Amino acid sequence: MIIGDKLPAFNLKGVDGEMSNQYAYADRYALLVVFTNNSCPVAVAYRNRIKNLLKRYEEDNLGIIRINSTTKNSEAESLEEMKKMYDDLKLPHLYLMDDDQTVAKAFGATKVPEAFLFNSKRELVYKGAIDDSWENENMVTRVYLEDAIEAALDGIDVDYPEIDPIGCDIVLK
Repeated sequence: MIIGDKLPAFNLKGVDGEMSNQYAYADRYALLVVFTNNSCPVAVAYRNRIKNLLKRYEEDNLGIIRINSTTKNSEAESLEEMKKMYDDLKLPHLYLMDDDQTVAKAFGATKVPEAFLFNSKRELVYKGAIDDSWENENMVTRVYLEDAIEAALDGIDVDYPEIDPIGCDIVLK
């Protein structure tokens, strides 16, 4: 995807057993889609940071969807393990399984975690890294995604709309 592209269509099963599509959170002013998984050390390091983004911006109408596209042939990435992690962390947003990787391909997602932020018109306004220090949250100096969320919620252009994501590769089948 390139900046300005529309949110791709999808229909995926979530850890709640329900199907969800691109219209989830249609009432929200901005939508964050994060490709993640249960086992990548970088994705694990960002679990609570992503959860905290929703806590911080939910009143400002941010919706968050996590998508796991690394579920094939991995017990750690099964729907059951996804649900366990979801329940353990008490995640307040959707966590969906992209087992055939069609959604990852549609987005052009290459890493976990990788963020895609859409404005109220569901146009892509940011893609890439969450911040500049996955190893230590206390060492973060650049909050790329948070800056992008602020801009999207304010209805202004994102200063740095693309930052290379850091994480584990999504191995496409």
